[in-house]
Amino acid sequence: MKRILLATALAITTFTAPASATDLMDMTDSERDVFRAEVRAYLMENPEVLLEAINVLEQRQAAEEAVNDTTLVQTNANDIFNDGVSYVGGNPDGDVTVVEFSDYRCPYCKRAHKEVAKLLAGDENIKFIYKEFPILGPDSLTAAQFAVAVLLQASPEKYHDVSNALMEMRGEPSEAALINIADEFGLDSAALLDKMKSSEVTQIIQANRALGQRLKVSGTPAFIFGDQIVRGFVPLDSMQAFVEKARKPE
Repeated sequence: MKRILLATALAITTFTAPASATDLMDMTDSERDVFRAEVRAYLMENPEVLLEAINVLEQRQAAEEAVNDTTLVQTNANDIFNDGVSYVGGNPDGDVTVVEFSDYRCPYCKRAHKEVAKLLAGDENIKFIYKEFPILGPDSLTAAQFAVAVLLQASPEKYHDVSNALMEMRGEPSEAALINIADEFGLDSAALLDKMKSSEVTQIIQANRALGQRLKVSGTPAFIFGDQIVRGFVPLDSMQAFVEKARKPE
């Protein structure tokens, strides 16, 4: 409904524009009634005008958003690509960088996780950066804190294993569940449980949240393919298309 109303407003604006030589405010009530009736009759007879108007509007908005997003990425490039903390996977020397903002408790992130794994398995020239972005409540934060603690105290490989386990977890990230994950991968659970509450871990997560806010990321998952921000879940074929676009910009 909102789209139709907007398109109608655009169409009406289009038809009123040629009448600018005649100030509509100077029309009498009867003249305005006639004018409005003519506009309405035209739209009823030519409803395709509404689709044309909304298509033009969406194209313009998409172009403007792409330009704005590119500027956002360029302005925040150091924090996005070189924060010195975030997990880097795939090929660190890849010719395209893909960044993901994700939450372990987000069902769409769980779906995207599998798609990203396929993307990296099928393209060995992608550098992948993962940003812990817990926004769905206390359980999200707990899982992210534990993952960051692993990244700081263990190795990127162990982080990758733990991150996968957290993404596949069905229940709550209780202390017992986290201890089980740590034990499964030969990690010091007591040290990790202590580290996850540290100010260092808190600062990293807060920095990611602040970065997401600057990039206008309000939900998960969200991706950056080269210099293009994609907000929301995208399937594998779309990811591949975004990578190719980043690899061979027009």
